[in-house]
Amino acid sequence: MHSEENKESRHKERQQKIKQQVDAKIAAAQEEKGLLLVITGNGKGKSTSGFGTIARAVGHGKKCAVAQFIKGTWDNGERNLLEKLGVEFQVMATGFTWETQNKETDTQAAQQVWQECKRMLKDESLDVLLFDELTYMVSYGYIDLDDVVDALAQRPHMQSVVITGRGAHRTLIEMADTVSEVRNVKHAFESGIKALKGVDW
Repeated sequence: MHSEENKESRHKERQQKIKQQVDAKIAAAQEEKGLLLVITGNGKGKSTSGFGTIARAVGHGKKCAVAQFIKGTWDNGERNLLEKLGVEFQVMATGFTWETQNKETDTQAAQQVWQECKRMLKDESLDVLLFDELTYMVSYGYIDLDDVVDALAQRPHMQSVVITGRGAHRTLIEMADTVSEVRNVKHAFESGIKALKGVDW
């Protein structure tokens, strides 16, 4: 019985120390500004995480917009839901680049969506933006990195932006306030299991 009390006491002490550390960090975090979040890595869930952020923001009454590169020809469950809630979508309609294999067409399609992104990045009424799979457009040279950096740097002070996709350029990683790397541990597709509507896409 005595050791149970000791365990409980030690647990309370540990939790109290953790609480003090968290409280100190909260007190020290005084700057208010929009955030730049980059979600990258080879694992599944980058876009899902980005859309989760948009859903959360919408739930808090924020005005949001989404630009989607690459997945334009897919039926999109997130779009089906979020457009009904007033979220603007701009979609690169050529689909996956390995399907079209036409650099000129893909560059034009990417640039069209990127011009809409630049408009969004000047719109003070938009609180949170998601640029889904933008990293690929920079890697493939469809969109100029310096143009992306300039547009992000000049956005409204309280506007937050989420960028997703594999192989995020180191400049975007350095510029970001928060970077998450999604790592693949196991993926059903590698075992020959078809992508499941409503779960995988």
